[in-house]
Amino acid sequence: MKNSFINIDKILDNRIRLSMVSLLMVEGEVEFKEMKESLGLTDGNLASHIKALENAEYITVHKSFVGKKPNTKFKITSNGKKAFKKHLQTLENLIKQHKK
Repeated sequence: MKNSFINIDKILDNRIRLSMVSLLMVEGEVEFKEMKESLGLTDGNLASHIKALENAEYITVHKSFVGKKPNTKFKITSNGKKAFKKHLQTLENLIKQHKK
């Protein structure tokens, strides 16, 4: 059973990052403020997790201005979708193995 944990995605193994990617899988694109409020995060906490997901190429970050106000949106990439689905499948397999 110990070897089964090797396939768990280390990026998505974090509760906050998994929640962020889950939200993006449902919504497609989410603004910074909405992500922050939906998950109850601080600006700094959200920013550090966004950086980890962006570095892994699981999300893209689009920064623009709406009038004079900055607007940041996040979108899941095809790599992110694949990683999310694989992570869920790995967790399901672990549960099935445990039930045996």
